[in-house]
Amino acid sequence: MPKGYWMLVLHSHLPFVKHPEYSYFLEEQWFYEAISETYLPILRYMKQMEDEGVHFRFAVSVTPPLAEMMCDELLMKRYEEHLEKLIELSEKEIERTKGTCFEGLAHMYRKRFGDLKEFYYGWLDRSLIKGYKHFLEKGNIDVITCGFTHGFLPLLNDNLKAVRAQIEMAVKSHTEKFGRAPKGIWLPECAYFEGLDEVLAEYGIRYFFVDTHGVLYSKPRPRFGVYAPVYTESGVAAFGRDYYSSKQVWSSKEGYPGDAHYRDFYRDIGYDLDHDYIKPYISPDGERVFTGLKYHRITGDSDFKEFYQPEIASLKTVDHAKHFVAGREKQIEEIAELIDRKPMVVSPYDAELFGHWWFEGPEFLYNVFKEMDRSDTVKAITPLEYLNEYSTNQVVKVNPSSWGDKGYYDVWLNRGNDWIYRHLHFMSDSMVNLAKYHHATADDTIRRCLNQMARELFLAQSSDWAFLITTGTAIEYAVQRTKEHIYNFLRLKDMVESRDFDYGFLETVEQKNSIFKNMDFRIYC
Repeated sequence: MPKGYWMLVLHSHLPFVKHPEYSYFLEEQWFYEAISETYLPILRYMKQMEDEGVHFRFAVSVTPPLAEMMCDELLMKRYEEHLEKLIELSEKEIERTKGTCFEGLAHMYRKRFGDLKEFYYGWLDRSLIKGYKHFLEKGNIDVITCGFTHGFLPLLNDNLKAVRAQIEMAVKSHTEKFGRAPKGIWLPECAYFEGLDEVLAEYGIRYFFVDTHGVLYSKPRPRFGVYAPVYTESGVAAFGRDYYSSKQVWSSKEGYPGDAHYRDFYRDIGYDLDHDYIKPYISPDGERVFTGLKYHRITGDSDFKEFYQPEIASLKTVDHAKHFVAGREKQIEEIAELIDRKPMVVSPYDAELFGHWWFEGPEFLYNVFKEMDRSDTVKAITPLEYLNEYSTNQVVKVNPSSWGDKGYYDVWLNRGNDWIYRHLHFMSDSMVNLAKYHHATADDTIRRCLNQMARELFLAQSSDWAFLITTGTAIEYAVQRTKEHIYNFLRLKDMVESRDFDYGFLETVEQKNSIFKNMDFRIYC
């Protein structure tokens, strides 16, 4: 019997990005890259562990926007075309690099993309959701939900119905995609405010996650720190992040992904090679972009990069996995002597860290689970399994917090993005009023307009836009998306109130911003 448990939590999320009006759109590439670099590789390793009989357990959020994109016919067709272009490019690279130190890497990429294609069309039958459902039903993972469009809930609380709608639609979307209601939730940005647990309990959510200080600063102070869950007064469990295991992976200075032998993220042939040669595989307007084919390793802090050696990097994942598991064993040994139960160490990460940012990340996780399977001290566990084993926990008031910089709400509310919220609050109030007024409408056009208004409001509420503005990443796109959804909402509102309908506009936004086809505006009543 183990002395304690390790709880891995992977947060899989991307904002809903769909541009049917263009044959190529740069921000859609975020989704295609994440499939090839994170979601498919992790699912492949899960299948490998199942075949090898390796014990693995973890929780994974598949946020509603991401799940919607995974089920969108247009986006998945474009992904399949994207994968074919990667295969084509890797074959050209085999010819171009013949006789050089990069030839082996070109062959590696060709095999990798071919294996992904075989797995995607074969075992997954072109459905990533099918893969998650398989392991959910086998009990290997808890698939949890998130706010419907990853809205930053504490800053939507000006109108509690906006918060309730984010949770209600998340539960509906998750149930539709996975065939069962979610028992857990990844709060967007791990952002909690007092009273949110009551909404979660109302919709059947049994647990959520907060950053370390969200639990440690609870009242009363938690007896077991973050090494056991706490209950809120409404009976929902809160799991707190373990600082030490997070630092080993997240830290840019001390974390494993910064090892000199791992693949460098930024050196990509999309930028390195002759423009005429690479042109068919970058943006049609000629702008250079990442292709995913990278031939160099991190090496050091300078611009000089040595060529990547995947065999050495693979061995490093084994070493780092052993080091990581040894660290968890030491933690468990020390804590088990201090508390009256088996302690748990909760390690939450963005899923996209593994594979996209850290190329070797999925292999690292595979080796962690293999190493942990051999341990007598620590075993992997899901949140539901832990709650079933320890159903009695301390009741506290969880501290309002987030996992963003400085630990609270600054990233999503500052001088750069504060203009967003007056619009969101006005839109929420308007949505509630119009939903009540037209609750019993039999007019199909009114119903369509109100349903699309709800979609536009949800999409405007995405915390991604405020985050991107703060970090200086894709600012122009984040501002454009926010303003676009505000404009669409207001134009639809005017159509409803004036009864002067622009059917062409309505059909266009229904096609483009099509998240959750079964939307019912009455959730705002």
